[in-house]
Amino acid sequence: MPPTRRAIRAVGLLVSVLILVVVVLASIAIGAKQLSLGEVWHGLFESSGTYGDVVVDDRISRTLLGLLAGAGLGLAGAVLQALTRNPLADPGLLGINAGASAAVVTAITFFGVTSLNVYVWFAFLGAAAVGALVWFLGGSRGATPVRLALAGTAITAALYGYLQAVMITDDSALNKMRFWTVGSLTSATDSTIKQVLPFLVAGMVLALALARPLNAMEMGDDTAKALGANLNRTRVLSMLAATVLCGAATAACGPIVFVGLMVPHAVRSFTGPDLRWILPYAAVLSPVLLLGADVVGRIVARPAELQVGIVTAILGGPVFIFLVRRRRTAQL
Repeated sequence: MPPTRRAIRAVGLLVSVLILVVVVLASIAIGAKQLSLGEVWHGLFESSGTYGDVVVDDRISRTLLGLLAGAGLGLAGAVLQALTRNPLADPGLLGINAGASAAVVTAITFFGVTSLNVYVWFAFLGAAAVGALVWFLGGSRGATPVRLALAGTAITAALYGYLQAVMITDDSALNKMRFWTVGSLTSATDSTIKQVLPFLVAGMVLALALARPLNAMEMGDDTAKALGANLNRTRVLSMLAATVLCGAATAACGPIVFVGLMVPHAVRSFTGPDLRWILPYAAVLSPVLLLGADVVGRIVARPAELQVGIVTAILGGPVFIFLVRRRRTAQL
């Protein structure tokens, strides 16, 4: 890579980090409850009271969860797009979101679970189980991008049919699930963050470590083998990283669409196909999208707020259509 091009990408990544810092500050300063900057500053150092409860207990926890979940979804989307060689792939393609949702509705309906802290574990286990099933069905006889995608699509259809059947016949499950399935950061608490943090950090480290072997796989199986890449090991570890990241993020926030799909796709048009750049960019810019959408949701519906999953869907749809129609959008 020419030094000038590497420098441009490095500067772009630095600018992305600065944008993320601005969005994080906006997420702390702006909310459905209007506070002045002085009140926000006072709340940062107030252990209790009105300002402390709003700023520390609500906004900071919410911002931290948005940072973690956004980075996780972005990295998972980039890994899945490389794994399936499909620039339109996202965490929903392999059934991970559907697995988490099915596990939560099962917990509510059949086990009487009402605590969010317990939802997290059911959702994570559901995502992990579906990830393993997709690998078994799509990869047991030799994993290929097409087999994995077909297995994920089939399992997703079956699980969403199960979800609809359960929620139609159980009003209590429908009432409890309708908020979680939209996708939201309002569930952010210290307990929730502590539960998903180890999984998200481990998944991020693994995803970033897979940049080189995934780069080789994007050139085709024969070329990857010639370069010394272990195809099955890379696919297993990629599935594991995506499942851990998507499962943990979905467990904490509910299924949030477009973040893992749109950000890596958009980033690729600037960085090119090199995952050594795509993955860091996705990890930085995905929280920008998620937290930015959350801030918009707090503003447009005051004194109530619009859930972040709705905002990402509304904003992401037209933007993604624009990206797809651009002929210069990088392809795998």
